[in-house]
Amino acid sequence: MTIGGQPTEAASVFGVVNPATGDVFDQAPECTRAQLDDATDAATGALEVWRRDELNRRGVLDACATAIETRADDLVGLLTREQGKPLAKASAEIKSAVKWFRYIATLEIPVEVVLDNDRVRVEVRRRPHGVVAAITPWNYPVSLAAWKIAPALLAGNTIVLKPSPFTPLSTLKMGEILRAVVPPGVLNVVSGGDELGAWMTAHPAVRKVSFTGSVETGKLVAAAAASDLKRVTLELGGNDPAIVLADVEPAAVAKKLFWGAFENCGQVCSAIKRLYVPENKYSDFLEAMAAVAAGTKVGNGLDDTTQIGPINNRLQFERVADLVDDARQNGARVVTGGARIGDRGYFYAPTIIGDVPDGTRIVDEEQFGPALPVIPYADLDDAVERANTTHFGLSGSVWSADTARATEIAGRLECGTAWVNQHLNILPQAPFGGVKLSGIGVENGPWGLLGFTEVQTVNVAK
Repeated sequence: MTIGGQPTEAASVFGVVNPATGDVFDQAPECTRAQLDDATDAATGALEVWRRDELNRRGVLDACATAIETRADDLVGLLTREQGKPLAKASAEIKSAVKWFRYIATLEIPVEVVLDNDRVRVEVRRRPHGVVAAITPWNYPVSLAAWKIAPALLAGNTIVLKPSPFTPLSTLKMGEILRAVVPPGVLNVVSGGDELGAWMTAHPAVRKVSFTGSVETGKLVAAAAASDLKRVTLELGGNDPAIVLADVEPAAVAKKLFWGAFENCGQVCSAIKRLYVPENKYSDFLEAMAAVAAGTKVGNGLDDTTQIGPINNRLQFERVADLVDDARQNGARVVTGGARIGDRGYFYAPTIIGDVPDGTRIVDEEQFGPALPVIPYADLDDAVERANTTHFGLSGSVWSADTARATEIAGRLECGTAWVNQHLNILPQAPFGGVKLSGIGVENGPWGLLGFTEVQTVNVAK
């Protein structure tokens, strides 16, 4: 671990499983409560000097980007072994983290003048919260850590970061890499299970919690933070719809729709989870989507020919399989896939499901895996209503040859991000977050940066 700028071992460790084999391949330190206190003490101690020099903070973020870029080879293979994604995708994730650090370093922290006359000058300034607790998930451990580290540090906060226990190693390695460029105590990286996360969110030294993960855990984070009114940003799950209009031919969009749903083995919070297509083209869409799925290479991410790796962990593998089996039992038709691949690891065939009755779990819940229900509609307004009939509201997309019409319909989706003729185009410049149960607050862009600040009004008599 990294605590106070120093490498820190733990008295006990836990195993990290390679999802391509199902076997433990390495171990990670189990942070104790005393070590967490050490990390928050280090973060508190570094805060006063760190918050004073904005120009230095920008330089440190640029140095972080360069350090990660230089040591990318140390991260890529490790990320693939613990997460499962193909090497090319792991490399893209590391490059994404570099991009985020460099972009965030350019953002301005605004000072807004709201009144300036012969009597007073009133400014609205931004101040750091203090110590930030950041908790990241297992689907994109490195890039989502960058989403939190970069804006938190630029805003003048210090941070204690905990990765998922399923994917701790690449984040711990990133902490090791960044020790050389981040002042001691400013960035602390610890690892452990759910108990450690609970300690962090309730810790009295922490003033802001940034969490990405499930709705259930997000509610626990919010409840723990409420006891002393910690600020929270929660990026939670999604059940994201894609609506295809009648002027679109299946062959023209099937591959884009497929990867909008199955990127990272479907383990993307904002991936397509439900696909609504015109009734008169329903069979053609099922056939086209099934053809893409059947032609996609599933395998060990260390194999250069692999396009989709395994599901990350046994619990998620069992959940996806259970949702597909439940759909079958309720009369749905598995057009392709719907079964485990091999007898080792957590490989599951890309699955296209048709004839899914309303109310089926795989339509109503977030599958977060390689299975997609395709749903016909006769009336576009009905499709929009059904797309919005969910407790989630993270993202969605609309597909049409008429961009203006698709844009108007996208504006009717109850979600934080609405794409037109694309899906999963996530940018560092654009805010990303959800409505309803999909979260509180946003990440990325100037809006995400401001989420790591408190407002201070400075009212000066002349």
